[in-house]
Amino acid sequence: MKKITPVLLVDAIEPVLPFWTEALGFEVTTEVPEGDRLGFVILRKGAVELMYQTLESVRNDIPELADAPQRGSFVFIEVDDLDAVDDALASAERVIPRRKTFYGADELIVREPAGNVVTFARFEDA
Repeated sequence: MKKITPVLLVDAIEPVLPFWTEALGFEVTTEVPEGDRLGFVILRKGAVELMYQTLESVRNDIPELADAPQRGSFVFIEVDDLDAVDDALASAERVIPRRKTFYGADELIVREPAGNVVTFARFEDA
C-alpha cells in the first residue's frame, strides 16, 4: 500500500471549498462537473490529500452505493503549526474546545461546512 485518501460524500461541494482553499491553503487539483455543479474534486496541500464527491455523482457512477446511509466522516490531519490552523478556522464550528489529549496531541476539532468532523493535531517533538 502506498497512501490513503478520504473521499467525503456530500450534497454539494461548492460550500466546502472555501474551508479548505481560502482558510487552509489547499489547492483544487481536479474538478469533475456533474451537470451545472461540481460532482467530484481532489484537494491537496503538500502530502495531504482529500476528495469530495456528491451523492448525485455517486448515484450516476455507482448506483449501488447511492442508497447507503450517510452518517458523515471523521478526518484526522497532523499539522506542524496548530495555532495557524486555529487562527485560519476561527469562524469554523468547534466540536469541542481545543484540547490536550492523553496520547500527547494538541487538538482542534471542527465541523466543516458539509458536516464532516475534521481533527487537526500537533504532537510535541520527541
